[in-house]
Amino acid sequence: MTIPSRTRPNPSIDKQRAATSSMEEGIQHRKTAETPFEFFTVSYLTRIGNQSAGTLGELLTGLNQCSDASIFHHTYQTLNSHHFLTEGFSNDFAQWAHADANREDLAEQLAALDVRDYLSIAALRSDLCRVVSEYCTANPTLSEQTALERFYFCEGLEVTLPFGLTARTLEEFRNGIAHLSHASFYFHFLSSRLRLQLQTNDFSHWLADGLGLGTLAESVNHIDIYTNTLDSARAKVLRLIDREGRKG
Repeated sequence: MTIPSRTRPNPSIDKQRAATSSMEEGIQHRKTAETPFEFFTVSYLTRIGNQSAGTLGELLTGLNQCSDASIFHHTYQTLNSHHFLTEGFSNDFAQWAHADANREDLAEQLAALDVRDYLSIAALRSDLCRVVSEYCTANPTLSEQTALERFYFCEGLEVTLPFGLTARTLEEFRNGIAHLSHASFYFHFLSSRLRLQLQTNDFSHWLADGLGLGTLAESVNHIDIYTNTLDSARAKVLRLIDREGRKG
């Protein structure tokens, strides 16, 4: 049976299309972003506030009244200061409920709050208060028991400066990430979510918007900061970039 000419495979056309696709892909990986990525270095100064809690009831009062900087310090910043740990509780409130208030069940509920799901401190504070309030309501006697040690509300003051590196290409971007300090990597990879007001990070945002590498951006954003140290998270980012570069 003769295949009509309009549907007969044409090897030369297929090869031409494949070559064009490969060339376009290579051009994309060599693309230069119009807006460069600027790397920052960051330091955090810790200030102890005048609020503290010795019971779960007092913890709830403190959560309602403390500053946004205090909520940030005891949740987001904890992931930076304990970047080398992949076990244990992910925020200071959960750690205190476990170690000092001896309330393992409450600690697990507090630790289950994933900071990556929040676009504002207000939303995170609301859920922290809800968890503790519901627990105190269900366990009124336990809410007034004195903990072994008091919880002291602290604040983290963020100081940022340009790192001295910028990137317009994927290669330059990889080089910058490889040379970042732990604090700088954390600043761009995690705490940036609050600044961007998006469920993404500085790296993924620039990869998608600056270089048009949406798939790579999504893969980077899916790296789990809770099951990785900052070092292993950085290593995964670099591997993903290297894999993307080899496509070209």
